[in-house]
Amino acid sequence: MQKNRTAAFAAVFLASAVLASCARVDHTPNTDVTTTAQQTGVTTTEVTTAPTTTTAVTTTTAPPIVEYTTHFFAAGDNLIHSSIYNQAHDRATDGTYDFDYAYENIEHIIPQTGVRYLNQETLICNDMFEPSTYPCFNSPTQLGDKMIDLGFNAFCMSNNHVLDKGESGLLYALEYWKSRNQLAFGAYENTEDMENIRTMTVDGITFAFVAFTEHTNGINIPSGSEIKVIYTYDTELMKSQIEKADAVSDVVVVSAHWGVENSNSVVDGQRSLAQSFVDWGADIIIGTHPHTIQTVEWLETDDGSDAIVFYSLGNFISAQAYSNLMVGMLADFDVTYNTETDTVSLDNVSAIPIVTHYDGSFHNVRVYPRADYTSELAASHGCGISLDYIDNLVEEIVPHEFLG
Repeated sequence: MQKNRTAAFAAVFLASAVLASCARVDHTPNTDVTTTAQQTGVTTTEVTTAPTTTTAVTTTTAPPIVEYTTHFFAAGDNLIHSSIYNQAHDRATDGTYDFDYAYENIEHIIPQTGVRYLNQETLICNDMFEPSTYPCFNSPTQLGDKMIDLGFNAFCMSNNHVLDKGESGLLYALEYWKSRNQLAFGAYENTEDMENIRTMTVDGITFAFVAFTEHTNGINIPSGSEIKVIYTYDTELMKSQIEKADAVSDVVVVSAHWGVENSNSVVDGQRSLAQSFVDWGADIIIGTHPHTIQTVEWLETDDGSDAIVFYSLGNFISAQAYSNLMVGMLADFDVTYNTETDTVSLDNVSAIPIVTHYDGSFHNVRVYPRADYTSELAASHGCGISLDYIDNLVEEIVPHEFLG
């Protein structure tokens, strides 16, 4: 995707050129072509030598084509109901919360390099409020710490629960992520903070992150408050955010909290917005909110390259009650940026199915990769699902090219 670059990109390109010219010492002879003409005249008294004429031919070496490649990984709604934080409290030995059990079966597939995105669906209000469940969530500080320990490093806050604890809850949640030196985006202290587009440079590639939500469950930002959340009805603000992100990065990541809850079907509004995001400069679109998996598509950019949209990753974990809400997926692919053509390519794109499992009465909630989920586990699921149900749902929703 062709992008307008800032001075920051120019500095990176100049540094690359300097590195290419200075990376090694040239021990070969001078390769300039030199020709010498010599003419001798002879008399009975002396020998004279004509002046030597030298012509230098200079060769120019084009700068090397530089490509950078890194990895991108994303998980959907980390939706922490009371059964999840209560079991974490029961398992802790120090009176706090131990979330290891809930995630121990998924931990091994979370990469420790590249961009690792998570939609943190519930607020973490830095212990300002007691943990709470639906309809107004708050999660213990130890939940956020566990997500960092798992390897996630880009946390989306833009969702319908971001105002569950009002202005003070949002500000405390922002402070929590700052205190852990983590990149959090999608909710902001004020306009200045919102205009400070969040970026991360990984393996030579700069990613920018913007995020939008359809609604906040009817909870409005208090009158006179400076906090900012961007809604999907504000077309001009979304366009401005993506264009600013495009100007300061190589790769633009858009998070969209959209669609119909509990539905595996993509609606027209999602498709229309996705194409607009790409037209404005998005390379990667991560959809959340329905709590179910939805399809994955390539979208063509104005220069003919491809962007990717995961319309909904579903839940990373939850304690919801419907069978289709137990099946989620993880986005996993490589990102390459070419400095000569100023283009982004996305390769080895895959959707990794996952399953949230719990025993009867929502006890022992935990998440598994589908590849590790057994028929014995399915038979004991408190929601009453089977491996055939899981596999048929995934194959019906996700195009085969994305299922490894």
